[in-house]
Amino acid sequence: MRKFITKTMLLMSAMVSLNAFAQQWNGLTLYGVQNNTSVLLVDTNGTTVKTFSGTGGTGYSTYLEPGGTLVRSIKVNNSTFNGGGACGAVQKIDYNNNVIWTYTVSSSTQYSHHDHCVMPNGNVLLIVYEAKTQAELAAAGGTNTSLSTIWSEKIIEVQPLTATTGTVVWEWHVWDHLVQNVNSSKANYQTSIVDHPELLNINYKSTKDWMHMNGIDYNPILDQIVLSSHNLNEWYIIDHSTTTAQAATHSGGNSGKGGDFLYRWGNPAAYGATGTKILNVTHDAHWIPEGVPNAGRLVGYNNGGQTSPQRSTIDQIDVPRSGYNYTITPGSAFTPGTYNSRTVCTAYNSNMGNSEQFPNGNQLICLATSGTIYEIAPTSTTAIWSKSAGGSVAQAHRYTTCYINNTPPAIPSISVSGNDLTSTPATTYQWYMNGDIISGATSQNYTPTQSGVYVVRITDANGCVYRYSPGYNYSIATLVKDLAETTGITLFPNPTQGIVDIDMDYQNVTNLKVVIFDVVGKEVMSFENHSRIDITSLPNGVYTFAVSIDGKRPAYKKVILNQ
Repeated sequence: MRKFITKTMLLMSAMVSLNAFAQQWNGLTLYGVQNNTSVLLVDTNGTTVKTFSGTGGTGYSTYLEPGGTLVRSIKVNNSTFNGGGACGAVQKIDYNNNVIWTYTVSSSTQYSHHDHCVMPNGNVLLIVYEAKTQAELAAAGGTNTSLSTIWSEKIIEVQPLTATTGTVVWEWHVWDHLVQNVNSSKANYQTSIVDHPELLNINYKSTKDWMHMNGIDYNPILDQIVLSSHNLNEWYIIDHSTTTAQAATHSGGNSGKGGDFLYRWGNPAAYGATGTKILNVTHDAHWIPEGVPNAGRLVGYNNGGQTSPQRSTIDQIDVPRSGYNYTITPGSAFTPGTYNSRTVCTAYNSNMGNSEQFPNGNQLICLATSGTIYEIAPTSTTAIWSKSAGGSVAQAHRYTTCYINNTPPAIPSISVSGNDLTSTPATTYQWYMNGDIISGATSQNYTPTQSGVYVVRITDANGCVYRYSPGYNYSIATLVKDLAETTGITLFPNPTQGIVDIDMDYQNVTNLKVVIFDVVGKEVMSFENHSRIDITSLPNGVYTFAVSIDGKRPAYKKVILNQ
């Protein structure tokens, strides 16, 4: 999901045949040479078709929003923070070259750097250095007394306001999620680091520029963020569905884990686990988006991926996701133990770099320091398109002309009507529950059969981009209706000692279905064509019966079991 909202490609109907492996993925490639004021769009012949001109030199990333607005980081000099990936500000430039927003994050205590990500609502996620003193390091159980300061990291979501202002609507601080096993007097002390992979060990390779985060991506289906760390050789997933207050704790959000790491990968030693270090300087962690082969995988640029001969690699992994969380065997490393697929680049690139996966299976690869951008087919590493940028380019991205030239549809919203969830009007629809696609749920309305967080994806008639709704937290328990009033069906006795009879006024019923949910909305039993229901195997409590007749929408009734 390469910048899943700003980088979603055309729908499946516009895909090039997977058999056309040697064909370029059609579109325009965006890149900005570092420190230059111009950002270019070139076609697949290498011809420049558009030049964006802004104020200030490009600091790191450049992206296009749907409709053609450029969002780029720009360099602001800062005497406290320096080094690779220095930015300090983010800027939006419309397609007519009007600078419409410039937001600065640069002071003696904080400084934006490296990558950024445009959210579905136009807000921007920024990676920001956050300076901590030696006293703060010691208070967190840090043992590196040689440091006068340590640059921690935070993620802020900024909503643009005026041309030069914005408001921070959400933030997450890694400093709230530290662990150490050397000082038992500190609140973050744990005897075992490996038993707490959700936390970052303050004493693992602590230096001034500690984590050096450099890549960020957002997944609107999961409402999660992935980050990459140059110095610690890891990718991290965190929960964005939290409030800012919850993000500072270990609970809340769709995951129930607040701002803790939900998943991490690349260097098991960073949390005391046994396993092979796969990442050797990494950038550009992102999800593969829908409509692209291997959708849902995590991908990253592994600068030192291959040692002999020395080459950078593009590594992909299948993550062990279960709903909004990720499975792990306690005391072990997160799976997989190694990459699921690897593309070896044509050269070694010591810093920066990115890749992008296309619906026809091709990949775009940017060898940043040499400024070489090239495209390869799925079964080859030979370039079928290339461009020399004439300078260092941190990342490059390709967009269809449909994506650039058309105003995107409004972000959909979900409402409840009776027992149905309803999307705002669109041309196409797809529903999800707890991050998983619901097969066949492609209408404007969807009737849930269990509690969960629901998302709808829509397109307009142009079909240029997918747009995703915010998650809707649906609870079966809040929508229970009395069967006798709505359907002419009665459940008795209620309360029951375990046997529930269904009394119906209907004639010639051919299909009766009963699904039973517990108090948290989990399906616990189901029956078909039984008018007497035996729930004696369940523990005492309150249950919700969803009763449907002949495939019609279910109606709900609470039943109390008291054996």
